[in-house]
Amino acid sequence: MQTRPIPLRQLAAVVLGNALEFYDFLIFGFFAVQIGKSFFPTASANSGLLLTLGTFGVGFMTRPLGGLVIGNLGDRAGRKPAMLLSFGLMGLAIVGLALTPSYASIGFAAPLLAVFFRLLQGFALGGEVGPSTAFLMEAAPPGRRALYVSLQFATQQAATLAAGLVGLALASMMSGVLLDAWGWRIAMLLGASVVPFGLIMRRSLPETLTSHSQSRIPRLSRAELGIVVLCLLMLAGNTISTYTMNYMVTFGTHTLGLPPRLAFGATVATGLCGTIFNPVGGWLADRFGRKPVMLAGYFLLPVAAVPCFMVIAGLKTPLALVAGSALMATLLALGTPAITTLLSESLPSLSRSGGVGITYALAIAIFGGTAQFVVTWLIGVVGSPLVPAWYMAGALAVSISAMLALRIKAAG
Repeated sequence: MQTRPIPLRQLAAVVLGNALEFYDFLIFGFFAVQIGKSFFPTASANSGLLLTLGTFGVGFMTRPLGGLVIGNLGDRAGRKPAMLLSFGLMGLAIVGLALTPSYASIGFAAPLLAVFFRLLQGFALGGEVGPSTAFLMEAAPPGRRALYVSLQFATQQAATLAAGLVGLALASMMSGVLLDAWGWRIAMLLGASVVPFGLIMRRSLPETLTSHSQSRIPRLSRAELGIVVLCLLMLAGNTISTYTMNYMVTFGTHTLGLPPRLAFGATVATGLCGTIFNPVGGWLADRFGRKPVMLAGYFLLPVAAVPCFMVIAGLKTPLALVAGSALMATLLALGTPAITTLLSESLPSLSRSGGVGITYALAIAIFGGTAQFVVTWLIGVVGSPLVPAWYMAGALAVSISAMLALRIKAAG
């Protein structure tokens, strides 16, 4: 196992690759309205949006499979080959999706291709989290594990920020017609353009797993399985909150009626706060322990969510949308790194990549992948713009219960 801190450029190869994969994956959700018009033209705008968000959710179905296949590859062949495979597959998927013709050009083949490439995206991203998280924890100096793991989430939020800035720029420079036609394709291809550089950077990585090529992955003990289940429940609130926050652009345009160029400000605020405060949360978890930091962030977030959405829905201004999104993203970021660090520390090295990957992917697939679809559907049924806040609060209550049930002290 890696015993000395890795050089900064090699650490950057892991976290920047992670950022690029999440940029490509999330850009689909940010341009849900525009993509819906290209692939799912219907008489009802709400129906087209639901079909697009359903396709967005389809990508989560294959994330557990990616976590299992590529995650276990990371435990047998090493973290490095697993990360190279996931990154290459993501590049193939995003190029294919960006170049898929519209429904008007090739008919029903368009949504079928969109679904296929979305499934491939999900498989690739599901296989990314386990090996990269294991790598970061194993490469970390003593007492800085949570800080290093927090870079996984900080760069995910940096990807959110980048996607928001790209969306804001395109929405500001292009008319609605052009944005619907091919503006969203530009956003995807911008991410795909850096895939070759990411592959080159990752090829230079060292290997942090020294005992590999095992014929069988070790079985987890009952105590380890119990921690995995509790972490899965903790991640439920995390993923629902994360993807509800990623929904804020669609919420701003579809529910509040704001222009896209103004609604994208919420994504910029969310990404910026996540990029800054995830490392703060990791540092706090190393300093004060995993459980106290998790509880602090996740107690405060549901308390803030309902008032934030009340103000946003009442004022319907870009400032309210941005400020509310920033506050919720900050609280979410403070508690997130401790959960994944605790999960990683609880697993033996020969099960770490696959265990983290599968657990995280299951949480994302079950809870995160359905969040935007459920929220949109409930808003249509209930007619209240406060639905996202109540949905987040309910999910976070489950996470808090799991945190309170946790009876171990994680190693630093």
